[in-house]
Amino acid sequence: MGMTMTQKILAAHAGLDKVVAGQLINAKLDIILGNDITTPVAINEFKKAGFDSVFDKDRIAIVLDHFVPNKDIKAAEQSKTCRNFACEHCVSHFYDVGKMGIEHALLPEQGVVTAGDCIIGADSHTCTYGALGAFSTGVGSTDMAAGMATGMAWFKVPSAIKFNLTGKLKSNCSGKDLILYIIGKIGVDGALYRSMEFVGDGVKNLSMDDRLCICNMAIEAGAKNGIFPVDEITLDYMKDRCERKPVIYEADIDAEYDETYDIDLSTLEPIVACPHLPENTKPAKDLSNIKIDQVVIGSCTNGRMEDMQAAYSILKGNKIADNVRCIIIPATMQIYKKCIENGYISAFIDAGAVVSTPTCGPCLGGYMGILAEGEKCIATTNRNFVGRMGHVKSEVYLASPYTAAASALTGYITMPKEI
Repeated sequence: MGMTMTQKILAAHAGLDKVVAGQLINAKLDIILGNDITTPVAINEFKKAGFDSVFDKDRIAIVLDHFVPNKDIKAAEQSKTCRNFACEHCVSHFYDVGKMGIEHALLPEQGVVTAGDCIIGADSHTCTYGALGAFSTGVGSTDMAAGMATGMAWFKVPSAIKFNLTGKLKSNCSGKDLILYIIGKIGVDGALYRSMEFVGDGVKNLSMDDRLCICNMAIEAGAKNGIFPVDEITLDYMKDRCERKPVIYEADIDAEYDETYDIDLSTLEPIVACPHLPENTKPAKDLSNIKIDQVVIGSCTNGRMEDMQAAYSILKGNKIADNVRCIIIPATMQIYKKCIENGYISAFIDAGAVVSTPTCGPCLGGYMGILAEGEKCIATTNRNFVGRMGHVKSEVYLASPYTAAASALTGYITMPKEI
């Protein structure tokens, strides 16, 4: 029996000719990632274990993004711990105020991750980089500490689910609608510790931003990782960008999959995940009676350039509804600058929105948009658990940038028109 794409990457990094699902391996790492919340914990474990040096200063990335610029004294202390460690060990990929962005948008943009990599990150949404044809997964801070010191991590090789995509998304849909549809179909534990592998003719109709969004939310289905094959779109994205030469892996024809789902992208409609689980999905058109108080467009899921363009296409020349707070957060400084150059920021402000420097901010209930009791928010973020964005009696609805922007104009959850 052949290997899946994920299994081939893991086998190569473990120095093995073949691996099978369930096998325990010790694999070499290409990148170890941490942020301002998880890295201080990893640093503490690093020191407790007696480590005094990192295995490779060029293979570690520390991104200050959750509470940066710092929101309070504790956040400032966490960032200081990261800064001191990065300076002491000459960490090449350290991103602070002025250079920072939301980590899972920033690393692909800066070419830190590439096809064929084996990546761990002390953040659950590290699975994002599968969009580039890499194996990437979230780990705990202790694993991050060990990875920084040794350049190795152990894994249980995952089995896989195949998603065979055909057709093309409608103009009012994006990759967010596809991944919400999938999570609604298989559930938040439907891919538990398995690889979600996306294949088929429909892949060529998904942009890199779509793919990054889809892989980002693989964890919301319980997956170990999400991954796309490397095609011309991938290669074009990586050209003159990536630090290392991409290594391309393809699944064997006889690779084994636990399940296969066939999805015609052209049949999808705008989807919304209702409180309090990403699997609680409904068509946006069926939720027009839901009044909202806040809109958030951003996050590691949907703060990329195409997401800003989607918001702009709907908000330009229009006004956000009275009593609706609309918060727009470009995911990196490069995206922020491009929005300025394209006139998006002025259009957002004229529409009545506020635009933030790159930060995770409200996604995890950190700052920049905390909800009060009874308030409802439609957001392009990735989780809508109880209390995720503030008060335990607030509600978060997950949607694409098209749906979120359309809802900002009406004050109710609104299905966006096809463009």
